[in-house]
Amino acid sequence: MLSQASKDIIAATLPAVKACASDITGVFYPLMFERYPEVKAFFNQTHQAQGTQRQALANAVVAYAANLDRLEALGDAVALIVQKHVSLGIQPEHYPIVGECLLAAIREVLGAAASDEVLGAWGEAYGQLAGLLIAAEEAEYAGNAARPGGWRGERAFRVVRRERESEVIESFYLQPSDGGALAPFKPGQYIGLVLEIDGQSVRRNYSLSCRPGLDYYRISVKREPGGLVSGYLHDRVQVGDELLLSAPAGSFVLNDAERPLVLLSGGVGITPTLSMLRPALESGRAVHFLHGALNSRQQAFGNAVAALQQDYPALQVEVVYSAPLAEDAAKAQGLFDQQRLAALLPAERDVDVYLLGPKAFMQSCYASLRALGVAADNIRYEFFGPLEAIEG
Repeated sequence: MLSQASKDIIAATLPAVKACASDITGVFYPLMFERYPEVKAFFNQTHQAQGTQRQALANAVVAYAANLDRLEALGDAVALIVQKHVSLGIQPEHYPIVGECLLAAIREVLGAAASDEVLGAWGEAYGQLAGLLIAAEEAEYAGNAARPGGWRGERAFRVVRRERESEVIESFYLQPSDGGALAPFKPGQYIGLVLEIDGQSVRRNYSLSCRPGLDYYRISVKREPGGLVSGYLHDRVQVGDELLLSAPAGSFVLNDAERPLVLLSGGVGITPTLSMLRPALESGRAVHFLHGALNSRQQAFGNAVAALQQDYPALQVEVVYSAPLAEDAAKAQGLFDQQRLAALLPAERDVDVYLLGPKAFMQSCYASLRALGVAADNIRYEFFGPLEAIEG
C-alpha cells in the first residue's frame, strides 16, 4: 500500500513530471538500452524511431500517477498492458531494470527538483504498479499453461504451409512441432513470435487470422518497407522451418452480444476481423464486413470473404479502394467517410464496431461513427503497436 506521504509528494510533483513526460521517456529508453542491452529485444525499434513507444509510456506514467487511489479509472489500459507483456514474455526480473532507469531519467530531466525524497516516492509508486502487473501476468502465464494444449513461455511450431494473399501479404500456417494439442484462442487474439535474425533477437506480435477450432494457427503478415521481421518472414521463412511462439493473448476479442456487428478494417487490419467473421455468422448475428484497401492487387482474402457470402447470404460486404488501378474501375472507390458509413450502417445505431487499420483510417472512422450516433462504448479498437489516441 502506497504511503500517504508518497501520495502527497507525487501529487505535488505530477504537474512537473507531466510537463516533461516525453523528455523523461526520451531519456529513459536510450539509457535502459545502454545499461541493459539484453532487453532491447522486447521493443520494436521501428516504434522507438517513430516515438510512439515513448509517448505511450509517457501517457501511461502520467495516467497511473494521477489515479493512484482509483486505478479502476484506467479502464482496460492495465489489462491491455498485461496482455502485451505476456505475449512478449516479460518476467518479474525485468521490472527492477525499468524502475532503475525510469527514476534515473526523472532525475536527469528534473534536475534539482528530483530530490531523494521525490525519487523515493515515485519509486514506491512504481513498485506498487510493478507488483500489480507481476501478479496479473503470473495469473495469465499460469492460465495459459493450464488450458488444454496450452503452454508457458515459448513453444516450437513448424510452418506447414505458406500462401500469398496479395502483393504485400503472406500467410503462414503453423502447427506444434511436438505434435501435441493446440491451445484454443478467442477470435481477435494474437500470438507472440520470437526470432533470431542475423544474431539479433527480436519479438513481434501478429494477429491470428484464422477462426478458432482448427488444427493450426495462421498469421498473415504484411511486408513493411524496410521491415526487419516482415522482410525476414517473407524472404527467408519456408515450409518446414520452425518458429517460436508465445501463447495466444489479447483483449481485442469478439463479444457474445446479439447486436449487429460491424467489422471495419483497413489494409492488414483485416486479420483479426477475419478471425471474428465466421464465429459471428455461426452465432446468427447480423454482420457488416467493411474493408478498405489501396487496390485489388493489395486487397487480401477477397475470395475467402466472397465464399462466406455464399454460405451466409445475409452477410453484408463492402470493399472500397482508395488508390484504384485501371482494372478496378467497376469497384467502389474512395474512403469510409461519414457519408459512406451512414449508407452502410444499420438504421438503428445500436451496433458493435470492431475497428482496426492505419492510425489515420481509425481516427477518421471513429469520428464518423461517433457523429452518426454509435456509442463510444460500442466501438472497440486496437493498435498493432503502442496504444495511441484516436479520439479527436
